[in-house]
Amino acid sequence: MSRKRVGEVLKLFISKSAVSERIEKVKIALDELGVVEDKFYNKNVQRSVLIASIDSYNLIKNYNLEMPFGYLGENILLDYNPYALEVGTKLKIGGATLEISQHCTICNHLAVIDVKIPTLLKNDRGIFAKIISKGEIKNGDEVYILGL
Repeated sequence: MSRKRVGEVLKLFISKSAVSERIEKVKIALDELGVVEDKFYNKNVQRSVLIASIDSYNLIKNYNLEMPFGYLGENILLDYNPYALEVGTKLKIGGATLEISQHCTICNHLAVIDVKIPTLLKNDRGIFAKIISKGEIKNGDEVYILGL
């Protein structure tokens, strides 16, 4: 199967039930049920992993707004913008293979920072993916689109 390098992992996050902020990690483990240790593990395999782009944070910054990394709810923050990829596109990130399952909708919690943010990020919040093959992802891992 052919593959095309498109970017790399900048940051990784998980959510914990008792903690409101995202917890930054150096590496995360993924299996067929989701991100191991994440509070959404084994909840909805179609929405196992949320991938976001640094472009979303830069867009907010261009409007003189500050939003901490992880605030979009992402598990994986990339230096590549995957939002135009079609559902069904497969990505190889580190030791795991993921498949885009749906585009992410805007959550109201983003308006807590500024009421303009949900509108600014209408089509740029992130994408959900399911895990095709389990593996570990680390900061700096390369991102490939498979099948091109």
